[in-house]
Amino acid sequence: MFSDLNQRSRAILKEVVDAYMASGEPVGSRAIAERLGLGLSPATIRGVMADLEHQGLLHAPHISAGRIPTDIGLRFFVDGILEIGDLARDEKSSLEAKCAAQGHNLSDVLSRATDTLSGLTSCAGLVVAPKTDRPLKQIEFVPLAPGRVLVILVTEDGLVENRVIDAPLGLDAATLASANTYLNRRLAGQKLTEARREVEEDLLRRRAELDELTSKLIEAGLAVWSGPNEKTGQLLIRGQAHLLEDITALADLERIRLLFDTLETEEAMARLIDATRDAEGVQIFIGAQNGLFAHAGCSVIVAPYQNAQEQVIGTIGVIGPLRMNYARIIPMVDYTAKLIGRLVK
Repeated sequence: MFSDLNQRSRAILKEVVDAYMASGEPVGSRAIAERLGLGLSPATIRGVMADLEHQGLLHAPHISAGRIPTDIGLRFFVDGILEIGDLARDEKSSLEAKCAAQGHNLSDVLSRATDTLSGLTSCAGLVVAPKTDRPLKQIEFVPLAPGRVLVILVTEDGLVENRVIDAPLGLDAATLASANTYLNRRLAGQKLTEARREVEEDLLRRRAELDELTSKLIEAGLAVWSGPNEKTGQLLIRGQAHLLEDITALADLERIRLLFDTLETEEAMARLIDATRDAEGVQIFIGAQNGLFAHAGCSVIVAPYQNAQEQVIGTIGVIGPLRMNYARIIPMVDYTAKLIGRLVK
């Protein structure tokens, strides 16, 4: 049905969307007449806007107010009207410089890419990192505070993951060194899932040879990589504060709170992965049509990234307000995903 819109209807819809993107406020027929400059009267434009509203593309939030695009209208605009160009050379150079800084370690590249996307788009950057099921190189326990220890896991292909765990009280340097030596002697060159089973069995057989604190620390260190993340990967969100910048009502704040809660769930990671696993290129999810975060009143733009073997191993993108700059952000997410594939060896 929407494909049958004539050029005049498309032009008016585009002007409504552009005005809404700029101000966030409803736009009236007189303002559209001035923006178009085609000699159409406000009355004529009002009639077209009424038709667009009848088709579900526009919405009048208040009586006698102007109109704003609906989620369906934004979807139609992005799919059928929006002109998406390429990134400027300086934007590509900036992304390349920031993402490639200090080596090509996958974990570092993903972290920098997510930070960079968040900063350049004024949205929250998100990335689903691949699950840690690859040959291991090293694991290390680093003390942070009483009862808190940082566990650093390094894989043979350079992925680094850090987790903070609750550790037994009374740990000293000798206990940490003993745990490090024990695990690295048994984990090197093995996948985490295989190594963890072997270590757990070994602990049962040899518990007498390790003191109680060391055994508890090893068990806690391995347990932190079991559960949801082992299957789905790790979801990293950066720049959440950007989502709070455009809030004007308590209802908006509640939607953002629900979004933050949703982002912490395993389901969110699984949906992000499913959304791009078999897809090619950028995927766009808008507002209520957004199966990822349907009630958050936001849009998600994500793209898959590949490893050196051209296998899809994760997802990167942004989540932001409905009136984000789609024309600029879509190619930026696409280029960043492809850049990761080139940087990661």
